[in-house]
Amino acid sequence: MSATYPYPIIAREGWPFVAAAVVVAIAAGWLIGWWSAPIWLAAFFVLQFFRDPPRQVPGDAHTVVSPADGRIVAVERARDPYLEREAIKVSVFMNVFNVHSNRSPVDGEVKKRWYNSGRFVNAALDKASLENERNALWLRTTEGADVTCVQVAGLIARRILCYVREGDSLARGQRFGFIRFGSRVDLYIPKSATITAALGDKVYATSTVIATLADHV
Repeated sequence: MSATYPYPIIAREGWPFVAAAVVVAIAAGWLIGWWSAPIWLAAFFVLQFFRDPPRQVPGDAHTVVSPADGRIVAVERARDPYLEREAIKVSVFMNVFNVHSNRSPVDGEVKKRWYNSGRFVNAALDKASLENERNALWLRTTEGADVTCVQVAGLIARRILCYVREGDSLARGQRFGFIRFGSRVDLYIPKSATITAALGDKVYATSTVIATLADHV
């Protein structure tokens, strides 16, 4: 799939799941009447899980936006295990009620992509960053800064989807992937950046500013 992606109200990844849930709910309604209410509730949950709203993109080429909806569970100095450098790590945890579409945090080029198989421990735990199944992108911004964006599977998430390859260009807020059912996204940002996110903050993909990159990196 192209890196560009039209924003349907319901993510394409969810169409088969939504269709199946609605068909089952309709059949249950026909067979058992109002007793089918819990099944309709489950169908509604599937529908809300795969929602994929368009977002306005704030800032400029120095702006780092959230790659996911969720809650900030880490803001700390850490070693970027992909680029072998000291960086600031910002982690966003997505629960099953968050939008699970992932979007580029910066304007830049995909310099490299890594995939690592792994475990499926609770994505809210720090060890998930290094032990769970994950997909990492090295993004070099138009200003020359390096940002690493890592999709991490969670306890329930069993499918990481990434639609970009090395050499692709991404615009800030552009959709590049999806993770099904609970997970996290880690960002490794240059130490010179000014971090605006704080531990515990609720953030939204594309529309929440995470950091501002320095003029010189």
